[in-house]
Amino acid sequence: MEYRRLGKSGLQVSALSFGSWVSFSKQINDKTADELMGMAYDKGVNFFDNAEIYALGESEKMMGRVIKKKKWDRSSYLVSSKVFWGWRGKENRPNQTGLSRKHVIEACDEALKRLQVDYLDMYLCHRPDKNTPIAETVMAMNTLIQQGKVLYWGTSEWSGVEIMEAHRVAAEYRLVAPTMEQPQYNMFEREKIEKEYLDVFRTVGMGTTIWSPLASGLLSGKYNDGVPKNSRFGLQGFDWLKDRWMLEDNVKKVKKISELAAKMNVSTAALSIAWCIKNPNVSTAILGATKKQQLTENLKSLEVLPMLNAEVMDKIDAIMKNKPKLPDF
Repeated sequence: MEYRRLGKSGLQVSALSFGSWVSFSKQINDKTADELMGMAYDKGVNFFDNAEIYALGESEKMMGRVIKKKKWDRSSYLVSSKVFWGWRGKENRPNQTGLSRKHVIEACDEALKRLQVDYLDMYLCHRPDKNTPIAETVMAMNTLIQQGKVLYWGTSEWSGVEIMEAHRVAAEYRLVAPTMEQPQYNMFEREKIEKEYLDVFRTVGMGTTIWSPLASGLLSGKYNDGVPKNSRFGLQGFDWLKDRWMLEDNVKKVKKISELAAKMNVSTAALSIAWCIKNPNVSTAILGATKKQQLTENLKSLEVLPMLNAEVMDKIDAIMKNKPKLPDF
């Protein structure tokens, strides 16, 4: 397994990590979660991602049960949670969502209980909160770090301007600044990583724990001929994912990526994930799998990575036709 520094911190994170969004408590049970997390850990994965909103807290509970059963050395793995939406769904009341000091601190305590750990290696603001001053959120995160409940904090789907404001506040008040951002990044979603965040990477530095490297499975090629039974796009309540990705033009592009992968004698999924971690600003790509076969194939992306020379990258750009246009400096 390849390991990378998380931004300008000293934290080492595996280039491939394992996440629980959608799958835990919705597609898989404790037994399968135990098998997949164990397999990932044995292959060198050291980061497991979660959030309060995933399955309304049940995802964290499932991961916590697995972690407790595994009895891994706590220093050998990293676990994260994310705060913003709360876990009560429609039952959420004021102050049970967002990034106020109250919710950030209380949500952290709740996540620790569900995950059955004493501290979170990473705690991320799942979305920006337009109703809470960024300074308040930065101070709340700093408090959690001082208390030893959180080691590093970061953001998810924040704008470059919002991230830089968090750094400005941290510098002004001598607080701990965010270390990482968790954006969506794949062959279809390129603007933030490849364009918007460039100045952040160049100045304060930032790690990225990217999500959906396979565009919710579309870039695995399994939807090239329709939606398989029991797949993510077929789950109740996830019609929006299908509507977001299952567009005729998108499927045509994936079919061409699949043809390229076949010529390289690799899977579409492994090629697509390798393309993500090829970017030097990607610290780790979060994998989501429901079967051992899926995870095995996705982990092979590290073997595909050396094959991504300039010629292959140019072919992918020619297929996707969405490479961000950078400003002239």
